[in-house]
Amino acid sequence: MQKLLLTGFEPFLSNPLNPTMDIVKALDGKILGNYAIVGRVLAVDFKQAPRQFLTLIEEVQPAIIVSLGLAAGSTRISPERVAINVKDGEKDNSGNAFHDAPIHEDGDVAYFSTLPIRQIVNRLNEAGYPAAISNSAGTYLCNNIMYEGLYYAKFHSSIKRAGFIHIPASFELAIQNGRIAGWPQKDLQAAIELALTECILND
Repeated sequence: MQKLLLTGFEPFLSNPLNPTMDIVKALDGKILGNYAIVGRVLAVDFKQAPRQFLTLIEEVQPAIIVSLGLAAGSTRISPERVAINVKDGEKDNSGNAFHDAPIHEDGDVAYFSTLPIRQIVNRLNEAGYPAAISNSAGTYLCNNIMYEGLYYAKFHSSIKRAGFIHIPASFELAIQNGRIAGWPQKDLQAAIELALTECILND
């Protein structure tokens, strides 16, 4: 049986919780087709997260890598089209901050997702879940991890597909925030399961 590595993040910045954590924990060990999902949570730390991520890839030996991130304020599931070779933004959970720094000195300027992002969006919209392709993963940890996965895949043919999907806030987070839209956690999870199914069908 092949492996699908699914990662999420811990809470960060002004967000007291992160719905990606619940999704990866709930789907850890689930079987989809000929794939076993391995769900893990990464630190929101520019120094720790890439090391955690690469260690997981080496240990799990996945054929598909899908990373999740929270886009608080968004109303749609958003598969990311591209990751850029830049880390920049606010301080992470350990107080680290980078400005205009490359992720890999020897890396390409950008890498395109190898997930079937158009099929994912179409599948979700057909199922009644608002979804659209995003053309920017930003420059914070989400972009960093997406870039790391695609950089690794460039040199390892065992990785069939890799990419990143942003999700909206859960109702619980939206209520605590008071100013953003939210989805029921069960719908966020169901939408991601559909997205993963599409990745497997198109491997």
